[in-house]
Amino acid sequence: MDIYFSLDKTFNAAYNLTMKKMRLIDVKNPNLLKNIFPHTEVPKILFDGKIYEKIDGKLVTFNPASVISRDIYITDTTFRDGQQSRPPYTVEQIVDIYELLAKLSGPKGIIRQSEFFVYSKHDRNAVEKCRATGRRYPEVTGWIRADEGDLNTVKELGLKETGILTSCSDYHIFCKQKMNRKQAYEHYTKIAKMALELGIRPRCHLEDVTRADIDGFVGPLVQQLMVISKKVPEKLKIKIRLCDTMGFGISSPGVKLPRSIPKLVYRMIHDFGVPSERLEWHGHNDFHKVHTNASTAWIYGADLLNATLLGIGERTGNPPLEGAVFEYMALKGTANGMDTRVITEIADYYRHNVRFNVAGRYPFVGPDFNKTRAGIHAWGLRQDDRIYNIFDTNKFLNRPAQIGITDKSGADGVVLWVNNFLGFSGKEAIGKVPLVKIMSWVRDQYEIHGRTTAISDEEMEALVKKYLPKHYALKHK
Repeated sequence: MDIYFSLDKTFNAAYNLTMKKMRLIDVKNPNLLKNIFPHTEVPKILFDGKIYEKIDGKLVTFNPASVISRDIYITDTTFRDGQQSRPPYTVEQIVDIYELLAKLSGPKGIIRQSEFFVYSKHDRNAVEKCRATGRRYPEVTGWIRADEGDLNTVKELGLKETGILTSCSDYHIFCKQKMNRKQAYEHYTKIAKMALELGIRPRCHLEDVTRADIDGFVGPLVQQLMVISKKVPEKLKIKIRLCDTMGFGISSPGVKLPRSIPKLVYRMIHDFGVPSERLEWHGHNDFHKVHTNASTAWIYGADLLNATLLGIGERTGNPPLEGAVFEYMALKGTANGMDTRVITEIADYYRHNVRFNVAGRYPFVGPDFNKTRAGIHAWGLRQDDRIYNIFDTNKFLNRPAQIGITDKSGADGVVLWVNNFLGFSGKEAIGKVPLVKIMSWVRDQYEIHGRTTAISDEEMEALVKKYLPKHYALKHK
């Protein structure tokens, strides 16, 4: 039997639609799209064609699949931007977290660099202790204002690279710095040259670039910085960081500059001469676009994605580094040596040592991120973990899919919780009949006692101990 849809003729005529007749294809075995959703790996992002953008009146072609062959990296700003919205870390905490970052990064250094403030004695102590660990990756780098005194501090610390604040929108040039464009241009290029003379690689942070005049200021400045770079060794060539300071960046094709991320990245590379390996994206989450925007910069040609652990940063935060890790794997099809299980160690460290409350449903790190409270979902998980778990979270994060018990969890929720707790699966899993008393207790909490809160794991454990004493004893043997 042919199954197809027929749209209203007026609608078809108005939108010039030509409907393709679709035929139902019946199959004996399910098509689980394993090339995209292998479950034992992170879901893959596959591309089926090129992307087109109209830039300066001409149609430009992008090949998003090139991200697979390029060497893309994550850079970290947990100890710089990440400290601008929370109480400062202790030096001991910074060293501990830095070590965890190095462990997560793996031997190939996918998390390439980590930047630090250098202003206070506390900042400098943290820099020195992290460098003393001897870790190659992430490389410890600085972050300073466009100030000669700050440059000297970087030199004294022996850092090979530092970020330099080069604010580029008129909001910042005129309203904050009380300069004009010529003064800002001359000041930034002067500081960049001074850094090179000191043997320090400048990473120029184009603050507020998504609100700047790209042709009138940003382009001339970046081109001049690239001219200066031609005269120095490769290890000193200037990097450019695109800073979406207020989260105004847009990833969609067709958006005008300065908000268009595709156009910004294209013009940096093709019009202003910045190589992909020296182009970095730094975003903020004011409009809930931070992760998508960062990934877009990768796809369109910037090799470096700047992020913070748990997305902690100024105001609404930065791209979450753990999200960037899984995005990297989705794009590249490999972890390239990164140990993703460390992400759970990092989340635990923040909870127990930093005393930071990780949001319950925050992806990958929240205590409830892969926990369902719906009975229909619990039933699905009992049939096959792939149905309601994004990937094998136990493999990649040491966290199997979880169930929370409420009035919506039903019998399947109780069965799944108990079996997860006891470590039973397959043929040894306990069915519904032995758990009737536990199910009744849960039901009565809501229907008779009017409870409005979830049943805690401690309460469930006590019920297992009471009604399944032999099983409980075996677990705690």
